[in-house]
Amino acid sequence: MLPRSSRILRSPSLQHGMRYASSAAALNEIGKQHVTNGLGRISEGILSKGSGSYVEYLDGKKMLDFTCGIGVTNLGHCHPRVSKAAADQCMNLVHGQCSIAFNEPYLRLIERLLPAMPHPSLDSFFFWNSGTEAVEGALKMARVLTGRQNIIAMQGGYHGRTYGSMAVTKSKTIYSDGAAPLMPGVFSIPFPYWHQHGLPTSAPTSVLTEQSLYQLHLLLSQQTSPNDTAAIIVEPVLGEGGYIPAPKEFLEGLRAVCDQHGILLIIDEVQCGFGRAGSWFFIEQSGVKPDILLMAKGLANGFPLSGIVSRKELTDKLIPGSMGGTYAGNAVACAAACAVADAFREEDILSNVQARSKQLFAALHTLKDDQTLSPYILDVRGSGLMVAMEFASSEGPGAAFDPATPKGLSVKKGMASRVAKKCIEKGMLLLTTSVYEVVRFIPPLNVSEADMKKGCDIFAESVREVVRES
Repeated sequence: MLPRSSRILRSPSLQHGMRYASSAAALNEIGKQHVTNGLGRISEGILSKGSGSYVEYLDGKKMLDFTCGIGVTNLGHCHPRVSKAAADQCMNLVHGQCSIAFNEPYLRLIERLLPAMPHPSLDSFFFWNSGTEAVEGALKMARVLTGRQNIIAMQGGYHGRTYGSMAVTKSKTIYSDGAAPLMPGVFSIPFPYWHQHGLPTSAPTSVLTEQSLYQLHLLLSQQTSPNDTAAIIVEPVLGEGGYIPAPKEFLEGLRAVCDQHGILLIIDEVQCGFGRAGSWFFIEQSGVKPDILLMAKGLANGFPLSGIVSRKELTDKLIPGSMGGTYAGNAVACAAACAVADAFREEDILSNVQARSKQLFAALHTLKDDQTLSPYILDVRGSGLMVAMEFASSEGPGAAFDPATPKGLSVKKGMASRVAKKCIEKGMLLLTTSVYEVVRFIPPLNVSEADMKKGCDIFAESVREVVRES
Protein backbone atom coordinates (compact mmCIF):
# COMPACT_ATOMS: atom_id res chain seq x y z
CA MET A 1 0.00 0.00 0.00
CA LEU A 2 1.24 3.52 -0.81
CA PRO A 3 2.25 5.88 2.04
CA ARG A 4 -0.61 8.09 3.22
CA SER A 5 0.89 11.21 1.62
CA SER A 6 1.20 9.45 -1.74
CA ARG A 7 -2.45 8.39 -1.54
CA ILE A 8 -3.34 12.05 -0.97
CA LEU A 9 -1.28 13.28 -3.90
CA ARG A 10 -2.64 10.65 -6.28
CA SER A 11 -6.29 11.06 -5.40
CA PRO A 12 -8.56 11.75 -8.42
CA SER A 13 -9.55 15.17 -7.11
CA LEU A 14 -5.91 16.26 -6.94
CA GLN A 15 -5.16 14.92 -10.39
CA HIS A 16 -7.84 17.24 -11.74
CA GLY A 17 -6.59 20.19 -9.69
CA MET A 18 -9.75 20.43 -7.57
CA ARG A 19 -8.13 20.61 -4.12
CA TYR A 20 -4.88 20.06 -2.27
CA ALA A 21 -4.01 18.75 1.17
CA SER A 22 -4.13 21.93 3.21
CA SER A 23 -3.72 20.87 6.83
CA ALA A 24 -0.38 21.36 8.53
CA ALA A 25 -0.29 17.68 9.47
CA ALA A 26 -0.85 16.54 5.88
CA LEU A 27 1.79 18.89 4.48
CA ASN A 28 4.26 17.84 7.17
CA GLU A 29 3.70 14.22 6.17
CA ILE A 30 4.46 15.11 2.54
CA GLY A 31 7.70 16.68 3.72
CA LYS A 32 8.70 13.62 5.72
CA GLN A 33 7.95 11.28 2.83
CA HIS A 34 9.21 13.27 -0.15
CA VAL A 35 11.96 15.71 0.93
CA THR A 36 15.42 14.18 0.61
CA ASN A 37 16.86 12.72 3.78
CA GLY A 38 20.08 14.64 3.08
CA LEU A 39 18.48 17.73 4.60
CA GLY A 40 18.50 18.13 8.37
CA ARG A 41 16.22 20.37 10.44
CA ILE A 42 16.46 21.74 13.96
CA SER A 43 12.71 22.03 14.52
CA GLU A 44 9.49 20.28 13.60
CA GLY A 45 6.72 22.05 11.72
CA ILE A 46 6.32 24.25 8.66
CA LEU A 47 7.40 27.87 8.47
CA SER A 48 4.64 30.04 7.03
CA LYS A 49 5.36 33.67 7.95
CA GLY A 50 8.15 35.90 9.14
CA SER A 51 8.22 39.44 10.45
CA GLY A 52 11.21 41.20 11.96
CA SER A 53 12.82 39.00 14.61
CA TYR A 54 10.04 36.39 14.59
CA VAL A 55 8.84 33.49 12.46
CA GLU A 56 5.49 31.73 12.57
CA TYR A 57 4.70 28.10 11.84
CA LEU A 58 1.65 26.84 10.01
CA ASP A 59 0.18 25.57 13.28
CA GLY A 60 0.30 29.10 14.73
CA LYS A 61 3.45 28.70 16.83
CA LYS A 62 5.55 31.91 16.98
CA MET A 63 9.31 31.79 17.58
CA LEU A 64 12.00 34.37 18.26
CA ASP A 65 14.52 33.76 15.48
CA PHE A 66 18.18 34.03 16.48
CA THR A 67 19.28 32.10 13.37
CA CYS A 68 18.23 34.48 10.58
CA GLY A 69 18.13 31.60 8.12
CA ILE A 70 21.81 31.06 9.03
CA GLY A 71 22.83 34.69 8.78
CA VAL A 72 20.71 35.59 5.75
CA THR A 73 17.80 37.77 6.90
CA ASN A 74 20.12 40.30 8.51
CA LEU A 75 17.42 42.99 8.47
CA GLY A 76 14.82 40.63 9.89
CA HIS A 77 12.12 38.75 8.06
CA CYS A 78 10.17 40.57 5.35
CA HIS A 79 11.78 43.97 5.88
CA PRO A 80 9.16 46.29 4.31
CA ARG A 81 11.65 48.26 2.24
CA VAL A 82 13.37 45.17 0.85
CA SER A 83 10.16 43.27 0.14
CA LYS A 84 8.64 46.29 -1.64
CA ALA A 85 11.74 46.74 -3.79
CA ALA A 86 11.57 43.10 -4.85
CA ALA A 87 7.81 43.24 -5.50
CA ASP A 88 8.14 46.41 -7.59
CA GLN A 89 10.97 44.88 -9.60
CA CYS A 90 8.82 41.81 -10.29
CA MET A 91 6.41 44.06 -12.17
CA ASN A 92 9.16 45.44 -14.41
CA LEU A 93 11.81 42.79 -15.11
CA VAL A 94 12.22 39.50 -13.27
CA HIS A 95 15.04 37.94 -15.26
CA GLY A 96 17.54 40.04 -17.17
CA GLN A 97 20.13 37.42 -18.07
CA CYS A 98 23.64 38.75 -17.55
CA SER A 99 25.05 37.33 -20.80
CA ILE A 100 22.33 39.05 -22.85
CA ALA A 101 22.71 42.59 -21.49
CA PHE A 102 23.19 44.56 -18.31
CA ASN A 103 20.10 44.77 -16.12
CA GLU A 104 19.47 47.99 -14.23
CA PRO A 105 19.37 46.67 -10.63
CA TYR A 106 22.70 44.85 -11.20
CA LEU A 107 24.41 48.16 -12.01
CA ARG A 108 22.58 50.12 -9.31
CA LEU A 109 23.79 47.56 -6.78
CA ILE A 110 27.40 48.07 -7.85
CA GLU A 111 26.83 51.82 -7.47
CA ARG A 112 25.74 51.28 -3.86
CA LEU A 113 28.44 48.74 -2.96
CA LEU A 114 31.48 50.60 -4.29
CA PRO A 115 31.60 53.04 -1.32
CA ALA A 116 31.27 50.12 1.12
CA MET A 117 34.24 48.14 -0.18
CA PRO A 118 36.96 47.58 2.44
CA HIS A 119 39.61 48.73 -0.06
CA PRO A 120 39.29 51.08 -3.07
CA SER A 121 41.04 48.56 -5.32
CA LEU A 122 37.96 46.31 -5.15
CA ASP A 123 36.15 47.68 -8.16
CA SER A 124 35.11 44.73 -10.36
CA PHE A 125 31.91 42.80 -9.55
CA PHE A 126 30.32 39.54 -10.59
CA PHE A 127 27.02 38.52 -8.99
CA TRP A 128 25.97 34.90 -8.66
CA ASN A 129 23.30 33.04 -6.67
CA SER A 130 24.88 31.45 -3.59
CA GLY A 131 27.93 31.55 -1.37
CA THR A 132 29.24 28.23 -2.62
CA GLU A 133 29.03 29.47 -6.23
CA ALA A 134 30.98 32.57 -5.26
CA VAL A 135 33.68 30.33 -3.80
CA GLU A 136 33.74 28.19 -6.96
CA GLY A 137 34.11 31.31 -9.09
CA ALA A 138 36.90 32.69 -6.92
CA LEU A 139 38.86 29.41 -7.04
CA LYS A 140 38.48 29.30 -10.81
CA MET A 141 39.59 32.92 -11.15
CA ALA A 142 42.61 32.34 -8.92
CA ARG A 143 43.80 29.40 -10.98
CA VAL A 144 43.20 31.16 -14.29
CA LEU A 145 44.80 34.45 -13.25
CA THR A 146 47.92 32.93 -11.67
CA GLY A 147 48.38 29.89 -13.90
CA ARG A 148 48.83 27.87 -10.71
CA GLN A 149 46.78 25.02 -9.28
CA ASN A 150 47.09 24.72 -5.51
CA ILE A 151 44.86 26.34 -2.89
CA ILE A 152 45.59 26.75 0.83
CA ALA A 153 42.58 26.67 3.17
CA MET A 154 42.06 26.84 6.92
CA GLN A 155 41.28 23.97 9.27
CA GLY A 156 37.76 24.63 10.51
CA GLY A 157 36.86 26.71 7.46
CA TYR A 158 33.54 26.32 5.71
CA HIS A 159 33.02 27.37 2.09
CA GLY A 160 30.20 25.23 0.70
CA ARG A 161 29.00 21.86 -0.50
CA THR A 162 29.85 21.77 -4.24
CA TYR A 163 33.03 20.06 -5.32
CA GLY A 164 35.52 22.92 -5.30
CA SER A 165 34.05 24.59 -2.24
CA MET A 166 33.69 21.21 -0.53
CA ALA A 167 37.39 20.54 -1.09
CA VAL A 168 38.41 23.72 0.75
CA THR A 169 35.83 23.13 3.52
CA LYS A 170 37.54 21.73 6.62
CA SER A 171 34.93 22.27 9.34
CA LYS A 172 33.23 18.85 9.38
CA THR A 173 33.71 15.62 7.46
CA ILE A 174 29.95 15.15 7.04
CA TYR A 175 29.93 17.54 4.08
CA SER A 176 32.24 15.38 1.97
CA ASP A 177 31.84 11.94 3.56
CA GLY A 178 31.71 9.38 0.74
CA ALA A 179 32.00 12.02 -1.99
CA ALA A 180 35.71 11.65 -2.84
CA PRO A 181 37.69 12.28 -4.93
CA LEU A 182 37.31 16.00 -4.34
CA MET A 183 39.06 18.81 -6.20
CA PRO A 184 42.82 18.14 -6.01
CA GLY A 185 45.52 20.59 -5.02
CA VAL A 186 44.08 21.67 -1.66
CA PHE A 187 46.22 22.04 1.48
CA SER A 188 45.35 23.40 4.91
CA ILE A 189 46.89 25.05 7.95
CA PRO A 190 45.52 25.50 11.49
CA PHE A 191 43.41 28.59 12.07
CA PRO A 192 44.61 30.58 15.12
CA TYR A 193 42.16 28.87 17.47
CA TRP A 194 43.45 27.26 20.65
CA HIS A 195 41.76 23.92 19.94
CA GLN A 196 43.61 23.53 16.66
CA HIS A 197 46.99 23.98 18.32
CA GLY A 198 46.19 21.83 21.37
CA LEU A 199 46.62 24.83 23.66
CA PRO A 200 44.53 26.03 26.62
CA THR A 201 41.88 28.72 26.23
CA SER A 202 44.27 31.16 27.88
CA ALA A 203 46.81 30.90 25.05
CA PRO A 204 47.74 34.44 23.93
CA THR A 205 46.56 35.56 20.50
CA SER A 206 50.17 36.30 19.58
CA VAL A 207 51.15 32.68 20.20
CA LEU A 208 48.23 31.33 18.16
CA THR A 209 49.08 33.66 15.29
CA GLU A 210 52.76 32.75 15.41
CA GLN A 211 52.01 29.03 15.38
CA SER A 212 49.55 29.29 12.46
CA LEU A 213 51.91 31.39 10.35
CA TYR A 214 54.75 28.99 11.14
CA GLN A 215 52.61 26.14 9.81
CA LEU A 216 51.94 28.19 6.66
CA HIS A 217 55.66 28.72 6.05
CA LEU A 218 56.30 25.04 6.70
CA LEU A 219 53.54 24.07 4.26
CA LEU A 220 55.04 26.28 1.53
CA SER A 221 58.42 24.65 2.13
CA GLN A 222 57.28 21.03 2.35
CA GLN A 223 54.01 20.47 0.49
CA THR A 224 53.05 23.17 -2.00
CA SER A 225 55.68 25.42 -3.52
CA PRO A 226 54.74 29.10 -3.72
CA ASN A 227 55.21 28.80 -7.48
CA ASP A 228 52.42 26.19 -7.52
CA THR A 229 50.10 28.03 -5.12
CA ALA A 230 47.30 30.12 -6.62
CA ALA A 231 45.48 31.36 -3.52
CA ILE A 232 44.92 31.31 0.21
CA ILE A 233 41.23 31.30 1.16
CA VAL A 234 40.15 32.34 4.64
CA GLU A 235 37.04 33.39 6.54
CA PRO A 236 38.18 36.38 8.62
CA VAL A 237 35.65 35.20 11.20
CA LEU A 238 35.55 31.42 11.17
CA GLY A 239 31.88 30.51 10.75
CA GLU A 240 30.93 26.85 10.80
CA GLY A 241 34.28 26.24 12.52
CA GLY A 242 33.15 27.96 15.71
CA TYR A 243 32.77 31.76 15.31
CA ILE A 244 36.39 32.70 15.90
CA PRO A 245 37.56 36.13 14.69
CA ALA A 246 40.99 36.04 13.06
CA PRO A 247 43.59 38.17 14.85
CA LYS A 248 44.65 41.25 12.90
CA GLU A 249 48.25 40.04 12.97
CA PHE A 250 47.27 36.74 11.36
CA LEU A 251 45.48 38.44 8.48
CA GLU A 252 48.43 40.78 8.04
CA GLY A 253 50.75 37.76 7.99
CA LEU A 254 48.68 36.09 5.26
CA ARG A 255 48.77 39.30 3.23
CA ALA A 256 52.55 39.53 3.56
CA VAL A 257 53.04 35.93 2.39
CA CYS A 258 50.73 36.47 -0.56
CA ASP A 259 52.53 39.66 -1.56
CA GLN A 260 55.90 37.95 -1.30
CA HIS A 261 54.97 35.06 -3.55
CA GLY A 262 52.32 36.45 -5.91
CA ILE A 263 49.56 34.38 -4.25
CA LEU A 264 46.00 35.73 -4.28
CA LEU A 265 44.26 36.30 -0.95
CA ILE A 266 40.58 35.29 -1.06
CA ILE A 267 38.55 36.70 1.82
CA ASP A 268 35.32 34.76 2.30
CA GLU A 269 32.80 37.03 4.03
CA VAL A 270 29.75 35.04 2.99
CA GLN A 271 28.64 34.80 6.63
CA CYS A 272 30.57 37.48 8.51
CA GLY A 273 30.08 40.23 5.91
CA PHE A 274 27.36 42.79 5.37
CA GLY A 275 27.24 44.09 8.92
CA ARG A 276 27.11 40.74 10.68
CA ALA A 277 30.47 41.14 12.45
CA GLY A 278 30.06 44.83 13.27
CA SER A 279 31.18 46.58 10.08
CA TRP A 280 30.22 46.35 6.43
CA PHE A 281 32.97 43.74 6.09
CA PHE A 282 35.05 42.34 8.94
CA ILE A 283 38.28 42.52 6.93
CA GLU A 284 38.15 46.33 7.02
CA GLN A 285 38.79 46.20 10.78
CA SER A 286 42.27 44.83 10.05
CA GLY A 287 43.11 47.13 7.16
CA VAL A 288 44.15 44.11 5.09
CA LYS A 289 43.45 44.28 1.36
CA PRO A 290 41.75 41.26 -0.24
CA ASP A 291 42.57 40.28 -3.80
CA ILE A 292 39.13 38.69 -4.05
CA LEU A 293 36.26 39.41 -1.65
CA LEU A 294 33.25 37.06 -1.41
CA MET A 295 29.81 37.98 -0.11
CA ALA A 296 26.35 36.39 0.00
CA LYS A 297 23.82 35.60 2.80
CA GLY A 298 22.84 39.05 4.17
CA LEU A 299 23.53 40.76 0.85
CA ALA A 300 19.90 40.51 -0.33
CA ASN A 301 18.14 39.62 2.95
CA GLY A 302 16.83 36.26 1.79
CA PHE A 303 16.87 36.55 -1.99
CA PRO A 304 19.50 34.27 -3.57
CA LEU A 305 22.47 36.48 -4.42
CA SER A 306 26.23 36.36 -3.97
CA GLY A 307 29.11 38.49 -5.14
CA ILE A 308 32.73 38.09 -6.21
CA VAL A 309 34.64 41.37 -6.07
CA SER A 310 38.18 41.86 -7.28
CA ARG A 311 40.45 44.37 -9.04
CA LYS A 312 39.65 45.36 -12.60
CA GLU A 313 43.31 44.92 -13.52
CA LEU A 314 42.88 41.24 -12.63
CA THR A 315 39.40 40.60 -14.02
CA ASP A 316 40.30 42.28 -17.32
CA LYS A 317 42.48 39.22 -17.93
CA LEU A 318 39.46 36.91 -17.90
CA ILE A 319 38.04 35.78 -21.23
CA PRO A 320 34.46 36.98 -21.85
CA GLY A 321 32.16 34.00 -21.40
CA SER A 322 34.39 32.27 -18.86
CA MET A 323 32.08 33.59 -16.12
CA GLY A 324 28.30 33.46 -16.25
CA GLY A 325 25.21 31.59 -15.17
CA THR A 326 21.55 31.52 -16.09
CA TYR A 327 20.36 33.24 -12.93
CA ALA A 328 23.55 35.13 -12.10
CA GLY A 329 22.79 38.62 -10.82
CA ASN A 330 19.02 38.13 -10.96
CA ALA A 331 17.23 41.47 -11.29
CA VAL A 332 14.81 40.89 -8.41
CA ALA A 333 17.58 39.77 -6.04
CA CYS A 334 19.73 42.77 -7.04
CA ALA A 335 16.81 45.16 -6.47
CA ALA A 336 16.35 43.66 -3.00
CA ALA A 337 20.07 44.06 -2.30
CA CYS A 338 19.91 47.73 -3.32
CA ALA A 339 17.17 48.23 -0.72
CA VAL A 340 19.30 46.41 1.87
CA ALA A 341 22.23 48.75 1.23
CA ASP A 342 19.94 51.79 1.49
CA ALA A 343 18.45 50.51 4.74
CA PHE A 344 21.90 49.95 6.23
CA ARG A 345 22.76 53.59 5.70
CA GLU A 346 19.43 55.28 6.37
CA GLU A 347 18.36 53.16 9.35
CA ASP A 348 21.80 53.28 11.02
CA ILE A 349 21.93 49.49 11.28
CA LEU A 350 25.58 49.30 12.33
CA SER A 351 24.95 51.44 15.41
CA ASN A 352 22.29 48.97 16.52
CA VAL A 353 24.70 46.10 15.90
CA GLN A 354 27.23 47.69 18.25
CA ALA A 355 24.65 48.36 20.97
CA ARG A 356 23.02 44.92 20.84
CA SER A 357 26.43 43.25 20.63
CA LYS A 358 27.42 44.83 23.95
CA GLN A 359 24.11 43.70 25.44
CA LEU A 360 24.56 40.12 24.23
CA PHE A 361 28.20 39.83 25.32
CA ALA A 362 27.33 41.23 28.75
CA ALA A 363 24.62 38.61 29.21
CA LEU A 364 26.87 35.75 28.11
CA HIS A 365 29.79 36.88 30.29
CA THR A 366 27.41 37.05 33.27
CA LEU A 367 26.72 33.34 32.73
CA LYS A 368 30.40 32.56 32.27
CA ASP A 369 31.26 34.38 35.51
CA ASP A 370 28.64 32.48 37.51
CA GLN A 371 30.55 30.00 39.69
CA THR A 372 27.85 27.34 39.30
CA LEU A 373 28.11 27.53 35.51
CA SER A 374 31.71 28.55 34.82
CA PRO A 375 33.17 25.00 34.88
CA TYR A 376 30.88 24.15 31.97
CA ILE A 377 31.62 27.25 29.85
CA LEU A 378 34.96 27.42 28.07
CA ASP A 379 34.65 30.56 25.99
CA VAL A 380 32.52 33.50 24.87
CA ARG A 381 33.68 35.03 21.60
CA GLY A 382 32.76 36.63 18.32
CA SER A 383 32.30 40.06 16.79
CA GLY A 384 29.25 42.26 16.29
CA LEU A 385 26.20 40.01 16.23
CA MET A 386 28.15 36.93 15.21
CA VAL A 387 28.65 35.52 18.70
CA ALA A 388 29.31 32.09 20.21
CA MET A 389 29.52 30.32 23.54
CA GLU A 390 31.58 27.14 23.78
CA PHE A 391 30.80 24.53 26.42
CA ALA A 392 33.10 21.97 28.00
CA SER A 393 32.97 18.31 27.07
CA SER A 394 34.79 15.25 28.32
CA GLU A 395 33.80 13.45 25.12
CA GLY A 396 34.16 14.23 21.44
CA PRO A 397 37.09 15.56 19.33
CA GLY A 398 40.31 15.79 21.27
CA ALA A 399 38.66 15.50 24.69
CA ALA A 400 41.23 12.95 25.90
CA PHE A 401 44.17 15.28 25.34
CA ASP A 402 42.65 18.73 24.85
CA PRO A 403 44.06 21.13 27.48
CA ALA A 404 40.77 23.07 27.36
CA THR A 405 38.86 20.19 28.93
CA PRO A 406 38.52 20.87 32.68
CA LYS A 407 40.16 18.09 34.65
CA GLY A 408 37.79 15.94 36.64
CA LEU A 409 34.69 17.40 34.99
CA SER A 410 32.41 14.81 33.41
CA VAL A 411 30.22 16.39 30.75
CA LYS A 412 28.56 14.25 28.13
CA LYS A 413 28.94 15.16 24.48
CA GLY A 414 26.09 17.25 23.15
CA MET A 415 25.75 19.98 25.76
CA ALA A 416 25.49 22.64 23.04
CA SER A 417 22.74 20.79 21.19
CA ARG A 418 20.87 20.18 24.45
CA VAL A 419 20.98 23.91 25.26
CA ALA A 420 19.82 24.79 21.73
CA LYS A 421 16.97 22.27 21.99
CA LYS A 422 15.87 23.80 25.30
CA CYS A 423 15.85 27.24 23.67
CA ILE A 424 13.65 25.94 20.85
CA GLU A 425 11.26 24.40 23.39
CA LYS A 426 11.06 27.80 25.11
CA GLY A 427 10.31 29.69 21.89
CA MET A 428 13.65 30.73 20.40
CA LEU A 429 15.45 29.25 17.39
CA LEU A 430 19.18 28.80 18.03
CA LEU A 431 21.89 26.89 16.15
CA THR A 432 24.99 24.95 17.13
CA THR A 433 28.18 24.92 15.08
CA SER A 434 31.56 23.16 14.66
CA VAL A 435 32.77 19.76 15.89
CA TYR A 436 33.07 21.29 19.37
CA GLU A 437 30.30 22.20 21.82
CA VAL A 438 29.41 25.60 20.42
CA VAL A 439 26.13 27.51 20.12
CA ARG A 440 25.99 30.50 17.81
CA PHE A 441 23.91 33.64 18.00
CA ILE A 442 22.84 35.14 14.65
CA PRO A 443 19.98 37.51 15.53
CA PRO A 444 18.75 40.18 13.11
CA LEU A 445 21.06 43.17 12.98
CA ASN A 446 18.10 45.44 13.76
CA VAL A 447 16.88 43.32 16.69
CA SER A 448 15.34 45.45 19.44
CA GLU A 449 16.75 45.80 22.94
CA ALA A 450 13.64 44.08 24.31
CA ASP A 451 13.90 41.10 21.97
CA MET A 452 17.61 40.76 22.69
CA LYS A 453 16.83 40.66 26.42
CA LYS A 454 14.12 38.08 25.79
CA GLY A 455 16.56 35.90 23.85
CA CYS A 456 19.26 36.23 26.48
CA ASP A 457 16.80 35.30 29.24
CA ILE A 458 15.65 32.20 27.34
CA PHE A 459 19.25 31.19 26.77
CA ALA A 460 20.27 31.70 30.41
CA GLU A 461 17.33 29.65 31.63
CA SER A 462 18.18 26.88 29.15
CA VAL A 463 21.85 26.77 30.18
CA ARG A 464 20.97 26.53 33.85
CA GLU A 465 18.51 23.71 33.24
CA VAL A 466 21.01 21.71 31.16
CA VAL A 467 23.74 22.17 33.78
CA ARG A 468 21.37 20.97 36.52
CA GLU A 469 20.47 17.94 34.43
CA SER A 470 24.16 17.24 33.81
